[in-house]
Amino acid sequence: MLPCVPGEPICGDERANNGVPFFFFYQVVFKRIGMRLPFSAFERELLTEINVAPAQLHPNSWAFIKAFSTLCGYLGQAPSVDVFLHFFKVKKQGKSLWVSFSSIAWRVFLTLFQQSFKGWRGKFFRVCCSDYDQTALDDFPLYWAEKVKLTKPKSLDELPSFDREVCQILASAVPPF
Repeated sequence: MLPCVPGEPICGDERANNGVPFFFFYQVVFKRIGMRLPFSAFERELLTEINVAPAQLHPNSWAFIKAFSTLCGYLGQAPSVDVFLHFFKVKKQGKSLWVSFSSIAWRVFLTLFQQSFKGWRGKFFRVCCSDYDQTALDDFPLYWAEKVKLTKPKSLDELPSFDREVCQILASAVPPF
């Protein structure tokens, strides 16, 4: 992890690092949500599916991803992008730079946080590969994409039977987590 230059745009690309691949990430996502690097296969696949860079995703959405992964682990299930996208839709409001997830109204199993994260926008750092893990930046978008894939919610009928079972377990959680 490397510090950023004051005033550096978070939507920069590898030209800002002498051609060395990197991505930007918000401090709050590590401090308050407990995200860890390298990203899991699920996290990488989700970023790729919706075509967003890590910093392009609002911190509240990272909290949904972390909670979903944790809950799946508790249930003994591997987190699945298809299951996640059964419960959440991708949204980008107006000219906002950030992308968010929101629950599907009739499929809520995770409720919103009491308060949105504050003061996170100017607090980020640059993540580069280390000698320890040369593949840490593989298989997901590193830089901000203009064309975000706004996915429509996946219906149960579209999912394989093992994902349907996980969806039914999560949907039966009362009250929502």
